[in-house]
Amino acid sequence: MKITFYGATEGVTGSNYLVETGGTKFLVDCGLFQGGEEQERKNWEKFPYNPAEINFVVATHSHIDHIGRLPYLYKSGFKGKIYATAAASDFSRIFLEDTCKLLGDTAKDLKVEPLFTQNDVMNTTSLFETRDYYQTFRPAEDIEITLFDAGHILGSAIVQIKTEGKTIVFSGDLGNPPVPILRNTDIIPQADYVVMESTYGDRNHERWEKRRERLERIIEDATKNKGVVLMPSFAMERTQEILYELNQLVENNRIPKVPVFIDSPLAIKATEIYKNYPEYFDEEAKALLARGDNFFDFPGLKFIENIEESKALDRNNGSKIIIAGSGMSNGGRIVYHERFFLPQENTILLIVGYQVKGTPGRALYDGAKRVRLMGEEVEVKARVEAIESYSAHADQERLKFWVSKIKAVKQVMLVHGEEKAKETLKPLIEAELAIKTTIPRYGEIIEI
Repeated sequence: MKITFYGATEGVTGSNYLVETGGTKFLVDCGLFQGGEEQERKNWEKFPYNPAEINFVVATHSHIDHIGRLPYLYKSGFKGKIYATAAASDFSRIFLEDTCKLLGDTAKDLKVEPLFTQNDVMNTTSLFETRDYYQTFRPAEDIEITLFDAGHILGSAIVQIKTEGKTIVFSGDLGNPPVPILRNTDIIPQADYVVMESTYGDRNHERWEKRRERLERIIEDATKNKGVVLMPSFAMERTQEILYELNQLVENNRIPKVPVFIDSPLAIKATEIYKNYPEYFDEEAKALLARGDNFFDFPGLKFIENIEESKALDRNNGSKIIIAGSGMSNGGRIVYHERFFLPQENTILLIVGYQVKGTPGRALYDGAKRVRLMGEEVEVKARVEAIESYSAHADQERLKFWVSKIKAVKQVMLVHGEEKAKETLKPLIEAELAIKTTIPRYGEIIEI
């Protein structure tokens, strides 16, 4: 058996791993490359394998850097099944439809043909076949696959593969428990080989107990100065997580009465899907729902549906909280609000998610005094804050803890991380856990 690494090797995006065993070829994830023109152009390259020869795909979760090229895979000849949890399947449909629109704009900028069409998206989503957590299935003879809860986003999965007498685990993206709404990341009892993400392999998050306090303080500071809190947020998980936190703060009178606007059509759709899967929620969230506390609805919360309402947010004076996509400020309605509010000193831009190199969000995170948005240079006078403990990714200590609990691991392969993160984590795993650890390069084949 062999694994070939075709993505998330020189950074965090583009997850794509080809597994070959016996006469079967399958993929774990087929994600989009993100982070500036150089990365985006990679999406238009031909696949380094024949898509028509791929028997099936396992999608760990519905983030675009893990599923974004599936319609291109279909367009290029793939017609097999795509296995994922039910929630991941539902989210994938709305995210791929949205990505198709965004890639249309990217194609114009790059002067290339669109990567795929909405018809390709429709045909791709028809290939999804859902599997529950812990339900072992056989997608091919002599291959057993089980999905475990990764605790990263709703419906995210760790993939355990048993074949040829070996057990291989793909971590997907591991969660950062305890996180509002989500259950904790599952521990896998045993594996021979582990392909593990390393997004935060070089750092630890601040204590989770402090994140709600910091959020409270930031909102208080902004309202005291009659300013606006801008939150670039991913449409799923981060938006719902922040709503959960704000619901707690509002109900306990911990923050001033200030309107909260969700200005993201995609986040609104994602929130509706959340409501369909309470069985995936943690016990605290289930208990709140059981007593009639809908944490997606509280006084002062308004969902913005149309562009006219969105534009009006910039014209209306007074303190407010605006939560909008995209989470890295590289598209969506947040960039319109940033153009208007970033030059104002009483604005607070609150970053609550990972920012890929090459994105405007990363520039803001790194302290840029000017940032390019929608083709314009925008002066940054706003205060920029980041609460990294809202990250949906495990930090260094959590990554080490997770892999340490897996028995009999012969080798760990680090992916989905910037070079510094992987190079920092590798010697720690080797020294502290005595497990051989490698950093595969693009196109590298590892035979096991």
